[in-house]
Amino acid sequence: MLDSMFASCIQACSNCALVCETCASECLREDDVKMMARCIELDRDCADICAMAAILMSRGSEYAKEMCGLCAEICRDCGEECSKHQMSHCQECAKTCMKCAEECERMAA
Repeated sequence: MLDSMFASCIQACSNCALVCETCASECLREDDVKMMARCIELDRDCADICAMAAILMSRGSEYAKEMCGLCAEICRDCGEECSKHQMSHCQECAKTCMKCAEECERMAA
């Protein structure tokens, strides 16, 4: 059974990974894909780190807190980049990333 302090962070990370994957896919469909390159890069990095953080927390890994610290940093960077773009998928991703960053910061503390 998962510790309740892990549960909300695992959920936030899992959700963020999916939202970031969706955002990256939608960015690739934009007319000016080149303008979206940084957003796509960060979406992909964020999705991967969020998935790994969720996995490590679910295992009770001794590295989970460290991974959550890194995850929070990448989520914040991704959220800041996404917030620069007016597309609904980017705005949704920005909100989700910031929420995940907050959860991960609590875990890493």
